[in-house]
Amino acid sequence: MEHWLNMRAANLGRGIASGEISPVALTQTYLEAIDAHVLRDQIYTVVTHERALAEAEAAERRAKSGQRLSLVDGVPISWKDLFDSAGTVTEAGTNLLKGRIPDQDARVLRIATMMGTVCLGKTQMSELAFSGLGLNPVKATPPCVNDAGAVPGGSSSGAGASVAFDLAACGIGSDTGGSVRIPAAWNDLVGLKTTAGRISIDGVVPLCKQFDTVGPLTRSVEDAALYLAVLEGRKPIDLRGCDLVGLRFADLQTVAQEDLDPTVAAVHAEMMQRLRQSGAEIVPLEVPDLTEAMGLSALLFTTEAYGLWKDQIEAAPDRMFPEILERFRIGKTHSGADYVAGWDRLMDLRRIWAEAVAGFDGVLSPTAPILPPNLDRLQSDHAYYVKANLLALRNTRIANLMGLSALSLPTGTASCGLQIFGSGAGEEALLRVGAAVETALA
Repeated sequence: MEHWLNMRAANLGRGIASGEISPVALTQTYLEAIDAHVLRDQIYTVVTHERALAEAEAAERRAKSGQRLSLVDGVPISWKDLFDSAGTVTEAGTNLLKGRIPDQDARVLRIATMMGTVCLGKTQMSELAFSGLGLNPVKATPPCVNDAGAVPGGSSSGAGASVAFDLAACGIGSDTGGSVRIPAAWNDLVGLKTTAGRISIDGVVPLCKQFDTVGPLTRSVEDAALYLAVLEGRKPIDLRGCDLVGLRFADLQTVAQEDLDPTVAAVHAEMMQRLRQSGAEIVPLEVPDLTEAMGLSALLFTTEAYGLWKDQIEAAPDRMFPEILERFRIGKTHSGADYVAGWDRLMDLRRIWAEAVAGFDGVLSPTAPILPPNLDRLQSDHAYYVKANLLALRNTRIANLMGLSALSLPTGTASCGLQIFGSGAGEEALLRVGAAVETALA
């Protein structure tokens, strides 16, 4: 049964449907693997044994009576430690919330449970989700599957590690500036960033409500599509017949291909060639106004984040990782008038972006311009930390600023992801494009 641990969620679901896999045995296999894993506490904050087995038993009864709720009914998954879960400590990676126990599940967790998901537990994360690196000296830093001496990417660090280390079939994370896509890229997974406002964040510990989104980290595009549907309580889209022939992509040059790590640059060039060979048209694209949008990042993200958390932070700043504390406090340097003007200008820039990318089936870039940074150096070299954190999230942040859906796919080269930007609320089209690209890169 150990081979179940690295199977795609869709295939586990098919095994349950055919009677070859028992949801209870599958859940027990995952729980035993988690409990035995030497890095368990670096990946999971808490393992919900009783809940998982109760949900698995219910899934098994549905399977036997022919009443399954979704293809992944009975498949065990993990949840980032900012999704409220009733009776289970939820601290969002910070001692500011130490001992916090919600009395009900986040809405998205309730919906997913009604679709038959099995909750294995909660996963580690960057403090209050305000870093793309995955480093958390306050709680725990999960491992990177490709480099024991590097960070795993964040802030959904444990979500990515839970899947990469075969301790969950899917990890549910959040993405405010790249927090699903960076750990997906650095751990060779698929990561889906949904459009802000599409999936409920009710009961999700916030960072920036205007940008916060919910999304899955999985082993395939099909799995990502299945979990998007599960998180919304509906049927998944049909990915059959996806093909690159005749599709037209923009290869984004502005911002996204500046200061690339040589390995990342080489892999991206190779990916463009492989997509061309599979029948896609690739067009280099410059969007000069994107540079201005990126310049609004500090104003928009830090002002809202500090506005939401200033009372808790200033009541106990010594409880925080200093790097995260410093980043939050940037927000108090901006005025409310500047924040309002910044959002007004961003909406103009979003319209400019939409005009520039009209006619393309997707916009491409490296997911991250750098490879996973060194863990020890991040803790001892402030300048290195700041530069690495900003670079890690630079390319992914484009989608958040422009109000887009986005997908990160593994390329076959360790910790190098290919990012596809879709349109706002365009996840269905994006996933079909992603499925075609996944096939071409396989």
